[in-house]
Amino acid sequence: MKALKSLRLQIGIFGRVNVGKSSFVNKITSQSVSIVSDVAGTTTDVVEKSMELLPIGAVTFLDTAGLDDKSELGEKRIEKTKKILNRCDVAVLVTDKNELEELENDLIKEFNNLKIPYIVVLNKQDNNLLKKENYLVTSTYTDKNIIDKFKKELIKILPDDFINTPKIAGDLVNKKSVIVLVVPVDKEAPKGRLILPQVQTIRDLLDSECITVVVKETELKDALDSLKNPPALVVTDSQAFKIVSEIVPEHVPMTSFSILFARLKGDLNEFINGAKQIEKLNDNSKILVLESCTHHAIDDDIARVKIPNLLRKKTGKELNFEYFTGHDFPEISGYDLIIHCGGCMTNRKEIISRIIIAKEKQVPITNYGIVISYCLGILPRATKIFS
Repeated sequence: MKALKSLRLQIGIFGRVNVGKSSFVNKITSQSVSIVSDVAGTTTDVVEKSMELLPIGAVTFLDTAGLDDKSELGEKRIEKTKKILNRCDVAVLVTDKNELEELENDLIKEFNNLKIPYIVVLNKQDNNLLKKENYLVTSTYTDKNIIDKFKKELIKILPDDFINTPKIAGDLVNKKSVIVLVVPVDKEAPKGRLILPQVQTIRDLLDSECITVVVKETELKDALDSLKNPPALVVTDSQAFKIVSEIVPEHVPMTSFSILFARLKGDLNEFINGAKQIEKLNDNSKILVLESCTHHAIDDDIARVKIPNLLRKKTGKELNFEYFTGHDFPEISGYDLIIHCGGCMTNRKEIISRIIIAKEKQVPITNYGIVISYCLGILPRATKIFS
């Protein structure tokens, strides 16, 4: 019934200690979300508040600790605050100074490097102060119109992909096309439900006025034989790629849910280029596997069993795998390859930020579906439809 966190606009609130960040969040949300105090450093960790900010839609505010926190735990709080940048679709820099100083200017450089649109909120200032571009002059204590003013500024800088939500697969086919989705019901399938990428793809195709057929891999051949004409596209769970590729005729376009999400949430070309670096892996190469969500690994886990086995078989090398789960991005220097999950539980900004950092550190990055299809020798076929 509620919008998923991964589909919400993530708005990070940044600034020095005691400039009114928490007061600003409380004012915009009309709730006492964050503790407000004259004591510097009251916000010790990231405080999240999700809400419907009409007419914009579902958003999550991320209230962070002050970037000049001098307390005993200040350094760790600042580090946590900076990591939040990788999740932000939009940033709000709160200041109570007439002119921005080095700390604020350095933060704006970070916004620009990560391509995060931002608003500077001049808090506790006289309203007759000269307004600059991307500046909102207000007072969280006395300005009765602060919510409307903030919405007006926010709408100006909203990312295009938040306003015009990109398609998952509907833009690859025509209306009334028949699309076959192959959904294995295995150990990783939640009881009585489908996994999120499958559900979102079904909804996307229904919104695109397509005829959607959902089958297990064991019924795929019967489903194809029952169709009057070949389907416009077959989408499979990556773990059934080999079986499905052998059943689906070569002339029928085929891809996977993970590859669709590689395009939706990340950079498909960058992920494909990253997979090509598999050929350069050596014995003891270090591979970092990034998972957006926390889950208990099963006996035949895709990240801890299937992908490592495929890569070792493909390369003939003894590879070392390390795993990182959650929103924080670890230090990646020293890794020879990064493999990202499909990213259904995080937003596009976080994955794009990780790609930018990986490129800066010259560490190739790819994703689950791309790796699996590459190791099986079907990557050109699995990505042909996107060309």
